[in-house]
Amino acid sequence: MLYAFSIVLSYLLGSIPFGLIVSKLFNKIDIRKVGSGNIGATNVMRVGGLKLAGLVWVLDMLKAMIAVYFGRYVGGDVFAVICGLVAIIGHCFPVWLDFHGGKGVSCLFGVLLATNPILFIVCGLCWLIVALGTGFSSAGALVAFVLMPILGFCITISIGFVFLGIAILCVWRHQENIKRLYAGTESKIEWRWKK
Repeated sequence: MLYAFSIVLSYLLGSIPFGLIVSKLFNKIDIRKVGSGNIGATNVMRVGGLKLAGLVWVLDMLKAMIAVYFGRYVGGDVFAVICGLVAIIGHCFPVWLDFHGGKGVSCLFGVLLATNPILFIVCGLCWLIVALGTGFSSAGALVAFVLMPILGFCITISIGFVFLGIAILCVWRHQENIKRLYAGTESKIEWRWKK
């Protein structure tokens, strides 16, 4: 029963649309109607600046971290990352927004940090180097998606497979970004503290 409760809690935590909440509170904007229409931190940065995007990123990471920590308390390390995966599913398909949510990047980093800070640092640095080098957040994210399961398998096979599931989900959510990167039409990051 506690395991089922943990899964439901993880999904509901992941479903909290912090991008939408923060944008409405601080900018009086429905983030779904501007920019890319996505509720994630990257779109928040386009319309609200780096400061608000950073707040959304941290809050999205925290909800995934809480899911992982609770899962670890209930059922150990493998169940913890399963709860992290469920939180990312909630972020991507939130019940409150008719299952139209973000793309999972910030939550993925929350899962990494709560699982193993070293993995978080490695993936974070790779994302940052690629994102800064190319100007495309999505390109950095794709590198992190590939790297995450590889690092997961270095911990245990079970965690590696859960991380592989997370990576596949996030790649699938980035289909349009991949098409735009290939076509050369992907939007570059606008590094502005405020809008």
